[in-house]
Amino acid sequence: MLLSGKVILVTGSTTGIGESTARRAVAEGAQVMVHGRNEERAKAVAADLGDAAAYVVGDVADPAVCERAVQATVAHFGRIDGLVNNAALTTRATLEETDAATFDRLVAVNLRAPILTLREAVKHFRAQGSGVVVNIGSINALSGAPNLLPYSAAKGGLQTASRNLANALATEKIRVIHLNVGWVTSPNEIALKQSEGLPEGWQYNVAPAFAPTGMLTTPEQIASHVVFWLSDQSAPANGVVYEVEQYSLYGRNSAKSSLEMG
Repeated sequence: MLLSGKVILVTGSTTGIGESTARRAVAEGAQVMVHGRNEERAKAVAADLGDAAAYVVGDVADPAVCERAVQATVAHFGRIDGLVNNAALTTRATLEETDAATFDRLVAVNLRAPILTLREAVKHFRAQGSGVVVNIGSINALSGAPNLLPYSAAKGGLQTASRNLANALATEKIRVIHLNVGWVTSPNEIALKQSEGLPEGWQYNVAPAFAPTGMLTTPEQIASHVVFWLSDQSAPANGVVYEVEQYSLYGRNSAKSSLEMG
């Protein structure tokens, strides 16, 4: 198993990519600290995973929660070998809609929290002699949609922080990996799009311009990639920024992709 004997903290693991990652990590032999804002949901996920899991609750916008999540992991399992910074907000906002409060909230959760959680985890990685961090980013870090300005900016910052920290920590055998995830069928995204008028099951009938398979990528598929990068099999790769998307994002103009070239 890829993660046999490892202890992993996954932030934002009560739904979507985080939950799928927690479940896949346990299936691959890890012990996992589940984290979320909703105690009932966190408790349910941890209980479903059995003795291999525990849970911690709190909003990572609070710096104290970032530290406490790591400390709770070490207190319960005795160590921490991997951190998945997955907790995020995807609040939509254009330039006109991005006031100071909106900007600060998205940066606090999507950029500051991963850095603060990693900072606490590194203390234990150093004592143990190694560790690995997987930051869950977004392809919006490369530019982003007009209505995702503060989200895109925060994810762009996280991408740069991942590369920066990979270099800063490399000689201490601490690896930092960054996954830029594409459009994923998380429960929240499915519900959001239905509220905007798309029919039930829309994620299974997606235009080829968005997904050549006709379906969006699932959280379970993303979790497979996360677990690989957490594992020793991905070593010694470090500072990798990896797009988990169905199209290459470089040199592609989606507006022209459906045109026949003469």
